[in-house]
Amino acid sequence: MNSVISIKDLAKTYANGFVALKSTNLEIRRGEIFGMLGPNGAGKTTLINIVCGIVNATAGRVTVDGRDIVRNARAARSLIGLVPQELTTDAFETVWATTTFSRGLFGKPRDPARVEAVLKSLSLWDKKDDKIMTLSGGMKRRVMIAKALAHDPQILFLDEPTAGVDVELRQDMWNVVRGLRASGVTIILTTHYIDEAEEMADRIAVINRGEIVLVEEKTELMRKLGKKQLTLHLHSPLAALPAALAGHALELHADGCELIYTYDTKGERTGITALLAALAEAGIRFKDLHTTQSSLEEIFVSLVTRRPAA
Repeated sequence: MNSVISIKDLAKTYANGFVALKSTNLEIRRGEIFGMLGPNGAGKTTLINIVCGIVNATAGRVTVDGRDIVRNARAARSLIGLVPQELTTDAFETVWATTTFSRGLFGKPRDPARVEAVLKSLSLWDKKDDKIMTLSGGMKRRVMIAKALAHDPQILFLDEPTAGVDVELRQDMWNVVRGLRASGVTIILTTHYIDEAEEMADRIAVINRGEIVLVEEKTELMRKLGKKQLTLHLHSPLAALPAALAGHALELHADGCELIYTYDTKGERTGITALLAALAEAGIRFKDLHTTQSSLEEIFVSLVTRRPAA
């Protein structure tokens, strides 16, 4: 699959000396949902703002569908829709007026049918004549998405799109995003909600302290970095682990009533067979067992805490 956004050696240092983004290289594929995860101040929004022409890079080059964002700024920007974190709308305008105006900003001809379709896709049609100041936070967030889609962009940046949105609206927005991807729009999503990335993204980048720590297919990331745990519920509690089991990655829990064995999902051998044999030899019986696997949240936390600050 070919890249629709190509980022080469991109960096940003502000006038006060703060390094927001270190030399960054990234290829975003056409038609994918690309998730960017990172703590506050990691560089996610800086990266988005550079690609969208809002912030000037200190170094590096970005192309959008082959168009350089500096030399061909207008053409590149016309391909992009941006939903920023902040709810920046004209409070006294109606939903219809602000969406129509956003379409005109990109030189698109008036198209009431297209604006209607966008508003209906976001469940905003019954609010079209309402002033934005009267809407809830979740509805205002939808208006921001409508404005970003009004000029029919090929690429949509969603910077924390469901912040402050209730669970039901989040689910609705996920459905909207899936529909956009199905129509060929490339989605770049930043979020603090790990379940959102786990649910939506095809690939995930983890960003920390201005650096991309990792870019990986979501399923491959969880396969490579996820750990599985086997929990054994014992017939009788143990005061301590027997010396014969010292060679296994075991921990006692629940006042000695549970043994938890952690193993690597990418290893050819799990060691479970050897463990069960060792338990039998030691005379330790269990009445039940079950396995669990690391969530994306656990993987994310391990990645951003693994590297000490410079």
